[in-house]
Amino acid sequence: MVVKENLALSPTQTLNMPKTIFACSKCGAQFQKWTGRCLECGAWGSVKEGMLENSEKKETTKFSPAETTKFSEIKSQPVDRIPTNIAELDRVLGGGIVPGSLILLGGEPGIGKSTLAMQLSGLIDRTLYVSGEESGSQVKMRADRLKIKTTGLEFASETNVDKIASTIISTKPCLAIIDSIQTIRTDEANGEAGGTGQIRAATAKLLEVAKTTNTAVIIIGHVTKDGAVAGPKTLEHMVDTVLYLEGERYHTYRVLRAVKNRFGATDEVGVFEMRESGLNEVKNPSAAFLSERGENAPGNILTVLIEGTRPIIVEVQALVNKTVFGYPVRKASGFDLNRLHVLAAILQRRANLNLAQSDIYLNVAGGIEATEPAVDLAVCLAIASAYKDKALGTDLAVFGEVGLGGEIRSVSQTEKRIKECEILGLKRIILPQTSKRYSAGKINLLSVGNIVELVKHA
Repeated sequence: MVVKENLALSPTQTLNMPKTIFACSKCGAQFQKWTGRCLECGAWGSVKEGMLENSEKKETTKFSPAETTKFSEIKSQPVDRIPTNIAELDRVLGGGIVPGSLILLGGEPGIGKSTLAMQLSGLIDRTLYVSGEESGSQVKMRADRLKIKTTGLEFASETNVDKIASTIISTKPCLAIIDSIQTIRTDEANGEAGGTGQIRAATAKLLEVAKTTNTAVIIIGHVTKDGAVAGPKTLEHMVDTVLYLEGERYHTYRVLRAVKNRFGATDEVGVFEMRESGLNEVKNPSAAFLSERGENAPGNILTVLIEGTRPIIVEVQALVNKTVFGYPVRKASGFDLNRLHVLAAILQRRANLNLAQSDIYLNVAGGIEATEPAVDLAVCLAIASAYKDKALGTDLAVFGEVGLGGEIRSVSQTEKRIKECEILGLKRIILPQTSKRYSAGKINLLSVGNIVELVKHA
């Protein structure tokens, strides 16, 4: 009789056996089974098999309590800033660059991030420019094209964050620019350069170096459609300041916006114009956006946006055409398409405009994104003007929020909007009825309470 050997393992042996784990080499996500595509970052062929050892439980380390200080005893200290000599950039940063801060400059590829960083490097003494994408000759060609003074500028072509950190510690520059964070990697993290794990690990090292050496560090990050894989969205919580350069690639204007700033406000924007010589400041955006305005045409209405503390006058253009196919078309550029559907329904229901068989095309001139509710009234009037084929003149501005009942609601900072219209020589303003208390010198203020009054008076 043959006795079979018992191959069953005890519970202790089972727990001590190494377990198989599948991890993504790009973002570090772990799975219990192999998949051809990573469910986190969407990369194909990046999930690989590995072993996960069971670590034994360690004794809990006892820590002494942290020292606490009464808030009333803490003295506030003024923040020293480095002026960049770019007024629009200083406006967004809150007065300049804070030494020891880590700044993330994001935006779509080709929008002008490297151009702005290169211009900044020529204005601040003792700047270190690190590029992992381009060689020194390529960067020098861009500097010559932008006519940048390179006397106090040092360059390094490196992708290892540990070597970059060692260079910053040894040279101690006033400003270090990393172009871009997607190319930087460290041996302490798994995955390819540009993956979530690598980007976070490299940014953590740069943050530590910035705080210890009191060097301001600017890292450049590319934004894809979802914004998650390329890095900037995953780094917003790690850095001190997050700047985004926005705008259409085929338009000349760029808007620099701060979405996070530990040393200042986030409600300011900077406006630039892209030229062959680089990004030029636009000190009067309203006049710049209206400089190319055409003749008095139906559907063209001016409105006033508030970007931070700055009022900006832009032109809303609408085109209404008879529907050729069965369903009407709605297209919008620079304006939310869903909001356009709502406003078209309000005009049809409350103002008796038969838009069910009409295509509506809306455009905000200049490549500006008009997102605040104050644009509603201008959009409604532009559609009504195009539908009735009636021009309303070039000296009219409109702003106000429109409710579902057709009522017109007040908006913030009305006085600033009126003053901006007065500066540019406009003669008439249509605004909500609740804004009657405001007065203007030579401008005629027409207050309306609902959409019916708007269409009737206009």
